[in-house]
Amino acid sequence: MKTIFKYIFYIYLIPAMSLAQEKETPPPGGEPKGFTLPAKETFSLENGLKGVMVSWGSIPKATIQIVVKTGNINEGPEQVWLSDLVGDLMQEGSLNRTGNEVADEIASMGGDLSIGVGQHTTTLTASVLYEYVPDAIELMADVLTNPAFPEEELGRLINDQKRQLSVSMTQPQPQAMAQFYASIYPDHAYGRIFPTDEMLDSYTIDDVKSFYNENFGAKRTTVYVAGKFDAEAAKGAIEKSLSGWIEGEEANYPIAEPQLSDNIQMIDRPDAPQSTIMIGLPVADPSNPDYIALDITNSLLGGSFGSRITSNIREDKGYTYSPYSTISDKYKSAVWYEMADVTTDVTGPALREITKEVFKLQDEPPSKEELDGIKNYEAGIYVLQNSTPGGIIGQLSYLDIYDLPESFLTDKVKNIYAVTPEQVSELVKKYIRPEDMKLVIVGDKEKIEEQINEYEKEFGN
Repeated sequence: MKTIFKYIFYIYLIPAMSLAQEKETPPPGGEPKGFTLPAKETFSLENGLKGVMVSWGSIPKATIQIVVKTGNINEGPEQVWLSDLVGDLMQEGSLNRTGNEVADEIASMGGDLSIGVGQHTTTLTASVLYEYVPDAIELMADVLTNPAFPEEELGRLINDQKRQLSVSMTQPQPQAMAQFYASIYPDHAYGRIFPTDEMLDSYTIDDVKSFYNENFGAKRTTVYVAGKFDAEAAKGAIEKSLSGWIEGEEANYPIAEPQLSDNIQMIDRPDAPQSTIMIGLPVADPSNPDYIALDITNSLLGGSFGSRITSNIREDKGYTYSPYSTISDKYKSAVWYEMADVTTDVTGPALREITKEVFKLQDEPPSKEELDGIKNYEAGIYVLQNSTPGGIIGQLSYLDIYDLPESFLTDKVKNIYAVTPEQVSELVKKYIRPEDMKLVIVGDKEKIEEQINEYEKEFGN
């Protein structure tokens, strides 16, 4: 869950980089070629663990990821961030090696080991030199299957979480996100973004061990190796170090039932110079045939630096610096939203312009030239994402998380270029409906309330 803030940072970074570029229109680029999935070897162990190996590139280095299909989605109502705490404690070492020994050993192989916890996965990642791939796999397997969970570190790590929580709760975008997702997913882990201090203080080492025992095991785990490496030696290391691990339970991703929530909620932030706007609703998820075209539609509407909403409220009106829209992928579910920090006295006008851009795209298909530019951009970004071992692993893991066929990847460029202007308008009508959107605003209520009331009268949100 904590990775969501890395995404917010990235969103702010893009416009800053773009300002350094010349304003002149560059010559049109060539059309990106289609993506061909590199040849891969897959296998399964008797305990249910899967291995995927992709020999790719010429640099004598490989990326290893051990992906366990568990994370925040498996937390109960009183367990928010417990999976993050499990990951933090795993980083402290195994029964056979201390955390410092793990760090020193992996460093001697030319890499480091990180453990990341997200909504759907817990991932151990390392990139090491060619000859050390089998050793790195053995080390990572030890950390995964024999976590020490040192109780003496529990208090420090919980205090770290509490500091992070305290910082987040002073910032308007996390506040808006917490309320937004709680409204759309009221009875699911997707709606529980933040714990309370009391919840964090309640966690014991037994809670950590119980979560691990209930959610970790071979049946939920895939080991990915991509890059330059000895495939036979890597496979042997996986079999040697992980064939004896407990099977555990099959992956269990509870399917969320999103709620349409067309109400407006204001979170008061007295004297705030800006209002944070977050507006959106449930849309098609990655398993839906409409998803690729909807993703292109989002990029044109608000999801790229040259998008309509960004050009309107950033470039033309000067209401905000870093607006963006995105499709937030969930398992068998997804949400589209637009987020922007706007100057307090133009909160209402900014909302009007966002909504007008949606209605305009519903009524008038984009020009072929405008859509072609977006399609070239998205296809090019997609191909670049698959140009590294880590990128390839990320795409293969995405297929596994969302139960998607390989054709989702191999046909993606073709499907991007198949999107038509008329299809864009139809998808906006079908999915991005202002009358059904949830709107959360964090700002100075005294100064923005009348603006929001006028907006509500005009658009009936």
